[in-house]
Amino acid sequence: MKKHPMRLGTLLKAVCLLSLISAGNAFAASLDEVLGVRSSTTVDGAKSQAKIDKLSEQTQDLLTQYKQVMKVVDGLRIYNKQQRRLISNQEKELAELEESIDQVTVIERQIGPLIERMIENLEKFVDLDIPFLMGERIERIEFLKDTLDRADVSVAEKFSQVLQAYQVENTYGTTIEAYTANIELDGKSRNVDMLKWGRVALVFQTPDGETTGVWDNKARQWVILGD
Repeated sequence: MKKHPMRLGTLLKAVCLLSLISAGNAFAASLDEVLGVRSSTTVDGAKSQAKIDKLSEQTQDLLTQYKQVMKVVDGLRIYNKQQRRLISNQEKELAELEESIDQVTVIERQIGPLIERMIENLEKFVDLDIPFLMGERIERIEFLKDTLDRADVSVAEKFSQVLQAYQVENTYGTTIEAYTANIELDGKSRNVDMLKWGRVALVFQTPDGETTGVWDNKARQWVILGD
């Protein structure tokens, strides 16, 4: 019976030892869990920071691209503004040009008949004038008539040619010219020497010097001198 207390003590020691071992194991397990959570949290934080850094870089890249795009957009706005001004000026010039063309068209319509009347009046004037250099003057009038019907000659050029013809006729009144020509005397064509003194006098003489005459413009005939 004395051996029972010893067995009981031994049993109690064994129970205590098992309790300590169990508690130690439980503490170790809890510590591992805590450390595992902390390690997992650290890894997750690093990943999150990496994502944040990556997003920050992407955001910076996008911001840089946005600034570049805005520079291009601003440049296009300025260019478009310049183009609008240019187009506006061109439209204004085009409108003025169309108006000028319309005016020219009206002027051409008015000048055409005017040129024709001027040629007709010049022809009548030559017919009624002293008959000097008739071949040259008639040829000039025929040229003006032919030019009047030509589509390849501008109205301005036609008008200029008519004005030149009028200037030539005007010059005849201040010049003295000697030339030979054929005139009709007594129903016959005679080659004679002519002397034109402006529009004051037109005198002829036959080559042999036997016949001299002067033009009477009122009577529209030659008057023989010395008869």
